[in-house]
Amino acid sequence: MKAQKRSYRMRARRDQLEDTRTRIVDAVVSLHEECGPRHTTVSEIARRAGVERLTVYRHLPDEAAQFQACSHRFLEKNPPPDPATWTGLPDPEQRLLTALGALYTYFGRTRRMLANIHRDAPDYPVLREILAGFEAYLGGIADDLARPARGGRASRRRTAVLRHAVRFETWRSFEADGVDDATKAGLIRSWLQSL
Repeated sequence: MKAQKRSYRMRARRDQLEDTRTRIVDAVVSLHEECGPRHTTVSEIARRAGVERLTVYRHLPDEAAQFQACSHRFLEKNPPPDPATWTGLPDPEQRLLTALGALYTYFGRTRRMLANIHRDAPDYPVLREILAGFEAYLGGIADDLARPARGGRASRRRTAVLRHAVRFETWRSFEADGVDDATKAGLIRSWLQSL
């Protein structure tokens, strides 16, 4: 009987620790989205999570741990588009428009976080590494879209246009000019057709 009570207490304690960590990580995510990493303080994380500052440090001892936990949770709640949804499409134009449509919808949904991360990344090496991983994902999409339908090598100009097209900064530039997502994708398609 004592072993069962002990096991129950240990499980309850483990659940409590996990709940505390979840609240802390969610506070980090919301602060990074609202004001960015540069303006996120441990005091505010603790306040939002309903814990003491020391508890934040126990779960996330430094900025690197904060950034990793935030990135993992944010991507868990906001997974980027899966290239498998368009890679099998036989028509290259349909593949392009489907991919850009999915990416641009994702950028629209995650714009606040992405804008803050891009703004603050130069200040934090760990954040630059995380962003580099996302940029590599986008580069892979561009390279895949650049390949000709019948095999062979993609032209350097086509690849350059597509690498530009899949960047968050490109989407944001179009957005600032009031261009909707369908028109953005259409402009990229026209640009590629002119090569």
